[in-house]
Amino acid sequence: MAWPYPFWIAHRGAGKQAPENTLAAFRVGRAAGFRGFECDVQLSADGVPFLLHDDTLERTTNGAGLACALEWAALQRLDAGSWLAPAFAGEPPASLAVLAEQAAAGDLALNLELKPSPGQAERVGAGVARWLRAHWQAPCQPLLSSFEPEALRAAHAADAGWPLALLLEHWQDDAPRQALALHACAVVCHHASLDAAAIAALHAQGLKALSYTVNEAAEVQRLRAAGIDGLITDQLDLLAP
Repeated sequence: MAWPYPFWIAHRGAGKQAPENTLAAFRVGRAAGFRGFECDVQLSADGVPFLLHDDTLERTTNGAGLACALEWAALQRLDAGSWLAPAFAGEPPASLAVLAEQAAAGDLALNLELKPSPGQAERVGAGVARWLRAHWQAPCQPLLSSFEPEALRAAHAADAGWPLALLLEHWQDDAPRQALALHACAVVCHHASLDAAAIAALHAQGLKALSYTVNEAAEVQRLRAAGIDGLITDQLDLLAP
């Protein structure tokens, strides 16, 4: 497929400038000039896809316990903004449905990281893929990424129409083989372990190379020179053509 995603991707909506994975974060990121966004997606107990990074609710909401154990009716009543700053008090968790509406209206490009709790990989991968087929209307298909190969396999088995990316904490020489076996079109790797040779190895197999979370200008320059295809960043002021 032709690569439709912008080079710059805002991490969890707006890096650290707004409560991560909330609609407020996407508003801040868009105001800073971003069109590409990364966010974390999991499923509520009743199968509603929503945005949250952690398995549990304590760090970024006023809730407690495993998020996947609660139904969306309870999750959407939580405060997901006060933990960062009083100005965001009352900001609720975001559903993928509302984000999908914004993507359709604003032509956003999304990297949806499948973020299953333990034992939930197949359910989340398949559930998100099926939900997207029923509801996604934006012109740019979301890129589904995950550290969990099982989630990517389940997404592909449920609906092979969505582009996939394998997430890695560290570069591995067999990363291209792993990605192709999962039907992925890209590998997203922590920036510190990526170099020109690794990026060239991906390109040689027709795969794109992306990196997270790149917050220093010198590292941006290094990875650009090495041929990187996209950068995920917390630093909204790094945005450049």
